[in-house]
Amino acid sequence: MADNISVISPRKNLFDLQLNEIWRYRDLLTLFIKRDIVVTYKQTILGPLWFFIQPLLTTLMFFLVFNKIAGISTDGVPPLVFYMAGITMWNYFSESLRLTSDTFVKNANIFGKVYFPRVIMPLSIVFSNLVKFSIQFFLFLAVFLYFYFNSTTMHPNATILLLPFYIVIIALLALSFGLTISAMTTKYRDLTFLIQFGIQLWMYVTPVIYPLTTIPEKYRVYIMLNPVSSIVEGFKYAFTGAGYFSVNGLLYSLIFSIVFFLISLAVFNRTEKTFMDTV
Repeated sequence: MADNISVISPRKNLFDLQLNEIWRYRDLLTLFIKRDIVVTYKQTILGPLWFFIQPLLTTLMFFLVFNKIAGISTDGVPPLVFYMAGITMWNYFSESLRLTSDTFVKNANIFGKVYFPRVIMPLSIVFSNLVKFSIQFFLFLAVFLYFYFNSTTMHPNATILLLPFYIVIIALLALSFGLTISAMTTKYRDLTFLIQFGIQLWMYVTPVIYPLTTIPEKYRVYIMLNPVSSIVEGFKYAFTGAGYFSVNGLLYSLIFSIVFFLISLAVFNRTEKTFMDTV
């Protein structure tokens, strides 16, 4: 009988990702992933069709407002392809960040009743959003292929092979920021009201609706300090050949995501020990 007893104690290593425990609770992780996907559009008339409708409506809105009315350049790329490329990457980042940012507050009742590695909850959000990203990516691919065979302004290149690399970095960034904000919201509830506004502002300092080449060179460095910028620009460049591709920018985003992930993991693990006293 003694072999079936598990002792749960606080971790001493703040940087512990609990990989062995995550593997033990992999069925629970899978269950949360399925739940996140199903619950998103449960009891809606169109259901999973919203995975397609949402990016299409956003693309059309950007096309009308920023291209037709504001006249912002798209570097010669067909506007629908340009905006959908930016939206595809940005949606994955913003949704993962938004949903992981209130992990402790939103799941306080579950955390207070049963033990499981708390990091499973934000991980399930990042993985479930990866499914949504895949659906929206195939929609983007369909639009891209249509214009590719009907346009001479797009030149896809070998950097397409970096797509898995882009996804890993953007997922790591979303998870890192989400873990940090989630830990902070246990004491400062105001952040839950500011997060959506902050994400919206963040989009405007990321080249989603405009190409980086339209920014004066003396200000471009400030946009590139945003670790998401290199990923969005790199994704656009891979499929269209237009835009700005920088190896140094990608290395910066990679190093930033790894370092900040370790910091956010330490903050999350530390908060996990006492958050029930403050939530």
